[in-house]
Amino acid sequence: VKLVESGGRFVPPGGSLRISCTTSPNLVRTTPMAWFRHIAGEDYALVATKDAVFINTQDSKKGRFTFMQSAETGTVYLQMDDLKPAATGRYYCNSQSSPHFDWGQGTQVNVSS
Repeated sequence: VKLVESGGRFVPPGGSLRISCTTSPNLVRTTPMAWFRHIAGEDYALVATKDAVFINTQDSKKGRFTFMQSAETGTVYLQMDDLKPAATGRYYCNSQSSPHFDWGQGTQVNVSS
């Protein structure tokens, strides 16, 4: 299984960003997928799945996150709005549950003025 994340970049506080993860359409169709955030020295933190967002949407420290996916194209998206500096990190997609597939290279999101 190959997971290729893209779209990360520098974003000013309050900005929006959509990051993507490309894999096979069959995988997206058959496997519950999720987004994770990883910061050096910490575990991969679950961020969002199709059914829930694990960064508290009321948490003013990070922003608002929406999970989206297209089984047709084999793409998983994370829409990030009203971003805060605390959302900075490297974002990865993978299966929602363990065991996970081999991690991709991730995509770096930096929220900074």
